[in-house]
Amino acid sequence: MAERVDIGALCARIEEHVRRHDLIPPSGEVVALVSGGPDSTCLWHALRELGYRVSALHVNHGLRGAESEEDARWCHELLGAEVVEAPPPDRPTEDALRELRYSVARDRLRATGHTASDQVETVLYRLVASGVPGGIKPKREDGVVRPLLTLWREETEAYCRVEGIEPRRDSSNAETKRGLIRTEIVPLLRQLHPAAERNLLRLAEGRPSKLDELLAAREGSARVDLGGGLTAVREYDRVWLEQTPVALDGEVRWGPWRIESELPGLKVRSWRPGDRLAGRRKKVQDVFVDAKIPRSEREAWPLVVRGREVVAVPGLVDAPGIRAEKE
Repeated sequence: MAERVDIGALCARIEEHVRRHDLIPPSGEVVALVSGGPDSTCLWHALRELGYRVSALHVNHGLRGAESEEDARWCHELLGAEVVEAPPPDRPTEDALRELRYSVARDRLRATGHTASDQVETVLYRLVASGVPGGIKPKREDGVVRPLLTLWREETEAYCRVEGIEPRRDSSNAETKRGLIRTEIVPLLRQLHPAAERNLLRLAEGRPSKLDELLAAREGSARVDLGGGLTAVREYDRVWLEQTPVALDGEVRWGPWRIESELPGLKVRSWRPGDRLAGRRKKVQDVFVDAKIPRSEREAWPLVVRGREVVAVPGLVDAPGIRAEKE
């Protein structure tokens, strides 16, 4: 994977995000809050590559004994980090430890290595905890900035590999709420839908979905695959749902219709304005009009097609080798 990573392209994405949200002044000074992990190490390295004047700061809570001390030593020796000792509070929750880290160096511009993967995990946690899909802000009210929010964790890990850096690994991560989401829940969501993480990221960023964009437009026509066998269709100011085309391999159920055929290359789909019968000039719309099919029923009526040609209109236009019954 590492040899396929384009470091220049990753840095360009970081810079575009920084400029779009005005996170760091051009060539400005910034303190990278580093843990020694791949995300914050990538942050420190990439910002330097982009020409920012970057220093590093590591906050050591000492919660993991010798492992914590080794993290601090690694950050100091490899990243030149200033190490601040910050004993944990009586109740060292994730939130309390984060706020303790953010209480350090408040007089300087600070950056953290939060990624798009962290964004997805945050959205999931907040949805479950409060029912509100809040995400990580590019810039906190106290000025802490997040330059890596457009990169995925796999990309920061690959960045470190390409640069020959072996980052530290926090053994306690798996025991946290975020660790549970990362190792158990997100992989299951990927099984449900391969775009699950990107869709959750869009929810965090408040970006309109393709369906939102389709509904907002009024000119021309457009189609959006909604998944689950449904497609949203808009023709100017009219919008309707239709079933996504399916291959006619033996038998297809389409609403009240059962359609059968052994002929190769056939599909069943809904009617689309402009459809014509194969080998004829007659429009399918005229077939509906002649048969007095109400407009409200036409969008859901099945057509048997081969490529762009309409071979049969069940119940209205028959074709050899195709059988259709309405139950």
